[in-house]
Amino acid sequence: MDDKASVGKISVSSDSVSTLNSEDFVLVSRQGDETPSTNNGSDDEKTGLKIVGNGSEQQLQRELEDVLMDPPMEDQGSDRDLGEVRTGGDGEEPVVLEASASSTINPVSVAGLQKPEMSLPVKPSQGDCEDLSPFTPVTDEDSVVFSKLTYLGCASVNAPRSEVEALRMMSILRGQCQISLDVTLSVPNVSEGTVRLLDPQTNTEIANYPIYKILFCVRGHDGTPESDCFAFTESHYNAELFRIHVFRCEIQEAVSRILYSFATAFRRSAKQTPLSATATPQTPDSDIFTFSVSLEIKEDDGKGYFSAVPKDKDRQCFKLRQGIDKKIVIYVQQTTNKELAIERCFGLLLSRGKDVRSGDMHLLDLESMGKSSDGKSYVITGSWNQKSPHFQFVNEETPKDKVLFMTTAVDLVITEVQEPVRFILETKVRVCSPNERLFWPFSKRSSTENFFLKLKQIKQKDRKNNSDTLYEVVCLESESERERRKTTASPSLRLPQSGSQGSMIPSPPEDDEEEDNDEPLLSGSGDVSKECAEKILETWGELLSKWHLNLSVRPKTLSALVRSGVPEALRGEVWQLLAGCHNNDHLVEKYRILITKESPQDSAITRDINRTFPAHDYFKDTGGDGQDSLYKICKAYSVYDEEIGYCQGQSFLAAVLLLHMPEEQAFSVLVKIMFDYGLRELFKQNFEDLHCKFYQLERLMQEYIPDLYNHFLDISLEAHMYASQWFLTLFTAKFPLYMVFHIIDLLLCEGISVIFNVALGLLKTTKDDLLLTDFEGALKFFRVQLPKRYRSEENAKKLMELACNMKISQKKLKKYEKEYHTMREQQAQQEDPIERFERENRRLQEANMRLEQENDDLAHELVTSKIALRKDLDNAEEKADALNKELLMTKQKLIDAEEEKRRLEEESAQLKEMCRRELDKAESEIKKNSSIIGDYKQICSQLSERLEKQQTANKAEIEKIRQKVDDCEHCREFFNKEGRVKVASTAKDGSDEDTDEEKETLKNQLREMELELAQTKLQLVEAECKIQDLEHHLGLALNEVQAAKKTWFNRTISSIKTVTGVQGKETC
Repeated sequence: MDDKASVGKISVSSDSVSTLNSEDFVLVSRQGDETPSTNNGSDDEKTGLKIVGNGSEQQLQRELEDVLMDPPMEDQGSDRDLGEVRTGGDGEEPVVLEASASSTINPVSVAGLQKPEMSLPVKPSQGDCEDLSPFTPVTDEDSVVFSKLTYLGCASVNAPRSEVEALRMMSILRGQCQISLDVTLSVPNVSEGTVRLLDPQTNTEIANYPIYKILFCVRGHDGTPESDCFAFTESHYNAELFRIHVFRCEIQEAVSRILYSFATAFRRSAKQTPLSATATPQTPDSDIFTFSVSLEIKEDDGKGYFSAVPKDKDRQCFKLRQGIDKKIVIYVQQTTNKELAIERCFGLLLSRGKDVRSGDMHLLDLESMGKSSDGKSYVITGSWNQKSPHFQFVNEETPKDKVLFMTTAVDLVITEVQEPVRFILETKVRVCSPNERLFWPFSKRSSTENFFLKLKQIKQKDRKNNSDTLYEVVCLESESERERRKTTASPSLRLPQSGSQGSMIPSPPEDDEEEDNDEPLLSGSGDVSKECAEKILETWGELLSKWHLNLSVRPKTLSALVRSGVPEALRGEVWQLLAGCHNNDHLVEKYRILITKESPQDSAITRDINRTFPAHDYFKDTGGDGQDSLYKICKAYSVYDEEIGYCQGQSFLAAVLLLHMPEEQAFSVLVKIMFDYGLRELFKQNFEDLHCKFYQLERLMQEYIPDLYNHFLDISLEAHMYASQWFLTLFTAKFPLYMVFHIIDLLLCEGISVIFNVALGLLKTTKDDLLLTDFEGALKFFRVQLPKRYRSEENAKKLMELACNMKISQKKLKKYEKEYHTMREQQAQQEDPIERFERENRRLQEANMRLEQENDDLAHELVTSKIALRKDLDNAEEKADALNKELLMTKQKLIDAEEEKRRLEEESAQLKEMCRRELDKAESEIKKNSSIIGDYKQICSQLSERLEKQQTANKAEIEKIRQKVDDCEHCREFFNKEGRVKVASTAKDGSDEDTDEEKETLKNQLREMELELAQTKLQLVEAECKIQDLEHHLGLALNEVQAAKKTWFNRTISSIKTVTGVQGKETC
């Protein structure tokens, strides 16, 4: 590819400065005139710097060719990648970013829409189309030609597959079209063809649209004014911009036939056209397809979800927990070449160790597969059984000083490839206790590897019938394998560095590399030591202590200390204080909100992140912590500063800040540098302030280095050809980090004018070498040799001393600035008024279109906010109604509770009264029973005494009678010593009758006495029984009273208290 072909008209957009490859500022051709686009968010529309020098713009483009572009080989790769757009009409879904359903209509006339926006060459057609009927096929192109059509115009859309959006655009363009264009439409019959617009008069081609770029076709509904219209949407600028083209048919019935022809072209035809006839000549590396494959391991978080496990950034290993269910997620994304369609995954395998054989790997259970939500990646999810003996190694804790290797393989079926493709990822893992906590160093959650798939096209005769297979696999190689082969001096495939994520970054040059090497110094090179003399640290410590007492006033000795360089260990704190970020809570909170929003320049940011500081360990890993934080900062600033957005060069400055402070503080300092130090002014108004800086630099050269200034005049070398990057990136893009950090020290302390000191210092120290160069040699010297000279810390120190000793007054800079503006005014007056008015008209049109876009966005946001507010209001009203109902129910419950409380209080009073009565009754009963018991006891005691007396008297009487019997001779005969009656003998028949009577009398008396004794004993037993009965009744009465006191009464009282207390709380 010719280098000059890529240097075209430079964008006048003030929103960004973006590139396509490498790390330099690249000018990309617009392939037409400067007709502005309505897509303000597309980074491809914002292509570079609008730099106008003293010469013509064409001369400037030629002169900037070497300093702002990469080698031709890389441009070829970029151009090829841009030319190979994924197909959308063959059944596969293209990548579509649908931010909203709103559209922006291009208000430019139809005549101005065709060539500038399509940027296609005009070619003669095959034959004359005027004599053809609306359905006449063109045999040479295998297509159908439709005449008597009118082109109504085009518009930019964000939802290219929305029928509602397409019909709305069709209605608007049909109603607002004032200048129509008669065209003839040629629709191919195969998916490899091209839709062409032809001029019906001259039969020349006006524009063409490949079928694979056409995403959607629609016709107007019957019964509407648009019933004779149809439209199709196509991806413009490599699928970053979508446009709809609207046509009207003179013959309404032809609309259906046209849509049928489009449907025929969308199908995958078995009748393939030969590749050699349709494909452009391919470069030797065009058969290399690059894939980025990422591995993510997820674990059950105990809340019903699976969260990604952390990755140790030091050991680069996943940290797993024992006994936790796990899943593996594979993301496959193609990054270069024409996109291949992944049909399905038929195997996800896992094994312990590395360099394992296929037979040693074990299948996982596939859970899901398919395209991601943004359509960029193919996502496969699988899970493994923790109890399986094959995966026992993830259930055994790993010693702290060891790591395990784990190999994961995914087998994919790709439509265009004859056999399945297997991607193998080898990662390190550590198994820890399930209770171990994970701290902040474990933040990277995925492992990414780039693969290079080399395919070979299958000849037409070797293909199977009705088969979509186009390629067979030659080899598949990972980036790690390629690096290992390079270290062993093995031959390797050289791939185009197209600036994509899959592109390979050359290794940084060694410290002893010669300066005449053509390889430029990679950004982020050079180590910066944190060691510092103790005396210097003490001095800075005292200064910071005083400074913290009054942050609004800088210490007097600060400037002298900064000129010597801030100690690396203190730079984070000092930079924040110098920038005035000591109280930046509002910016920190703003940052946390901004990173959640979408940026219209996301693709440009993502593309530049991989090219920022590739030589630094913190930023070299794709998807690593450094790139992730850098992406967040650039994205947040692009949303924060809508006027400027993301500009190339910001990523280098943000990376420098990230190396010294957390991302929130780095964002705050970046905002301060852009706004308070005036860096953003360089990107405004077509970089007018940047041109002023170039003029000031040349005038300073004329004063300080006149011989070098005159030499540059002789070789036609202007300041913008070598100093653009110095001003826009503040020297952060190419120079070693030691020198970069010192320049930022001075910038934050003394302002952006320090750039002039450093620039003059660089020119002065290299004057002798530059005086010996020609134009090409000077550009090469600035790009390659100059940054390498300052890899030595000693050389960088000498340069900074020289820069600090140069006195450049602000008065002098103001004078040069005034001279520049006067010169520009004179140029404007001498300029042709028509050209000036045309340029002003273009500028106003851009401003108008930007304002219209902003107006549409604001209107959409207003409508959305009103709808949201209306919805919130309805929800609030519904909630208020529900709360009112609940309040009424609560009030009713309160009234019922109060009534229940009163009722329970009355019952409580009644129960108290009844309890009091029962208590009095029980007490009186107890007293009565006590008196009865006392009486019974007294009676019993009396009876006992009486019985004892009676027994004593009886014994005395018996003893007396026995004594009398013993004394009487007659009686002694009848009684023995025990008092018993003796048996009378038969000899004593003639006893005296008096004796018998006396005996009888005594017997009677004895019988009466025994009877009386028995009665007394009976009475005593009855008395004892009555006493026991009374005691039993007394015990029962006491138990009943006690039980009544402990159970019923207490329960009643406690229930009353409980009810009364609950109701009291409810009342409160």
